[in-house]
Amino acid sequence: MPELPVNLSTGLPETALDLEPADAREALAAARAAPDDVRRQAVAEVATRWPRYLDAWARLGALQGGNAEAYACYRVGYHRGLDQLRQSGWRGQGYVRWTHVPNRGFLRALAGLARVAGEIGEEDEADRCRTFIAQLDPQWDGTDG
Repeated sequence: MPELPVNLSTGLPETALDLEPADAREALAAARAAPDDVRRQAVAEVATRWPRYLDAWARLGALQGGNAEAYACYRVGYHRGLDQLRQSGWRGQGYVRWTHVPNRGFLRALAGLARVAGEIGEEDEADRCRTFIAQLDPQWDGTDG
């Protein structure tokens, strides 16, 4: 009888992004705590200084007054996130869980993109993003807690 390969896989792989440097995390926390009249600019400065910081882009998208600006910020976070996921070993399938804190910026950006796409009438993009979120983390209910 021929030997069959043994599959020890327990299902889809899970990808976890790396934690951002402490100075970037501290800068974003300070920017988010800034007074309302300067918060958006402070978060924009964090995104500019650390352009690969996904949560900075997601938080900046949430602070925009218009859909075009929000859409652009969320899309930057989404595309930068795809790049980082691929660099972390993600191959287009598997989980990217909310419970892993460094993944949250990417998921926030993707959820923001889904929301704004729906608001501007780009329903196919909104549906695609919502489906993608459900595939990446079926247990995440979309809340930011």
